[in-house]
Amino acid sequence: MPQLNPNPWLFIMIISWLTYSFIIQPKILTFLTANPPSNKTTTTPSTNPWIWPWT
Repeated sequence: MPQLNPNPWLFIMIISWLTYSFIIQPKILTFLTANPPSNKTTTTPSTNPWIWPWT
């Protein structure tokens, strides 16, 4: 059963994760966000009940 043989795919998976963890991830984390969160205070909307015309 070839799917139980970890010889080709285990090495590829480990190399892929190491590449992602040590090379790609630090480069991605250095980017600044386009829309940083602001410190605006949230306003609560007024919740007036809706008056239905048929009641």
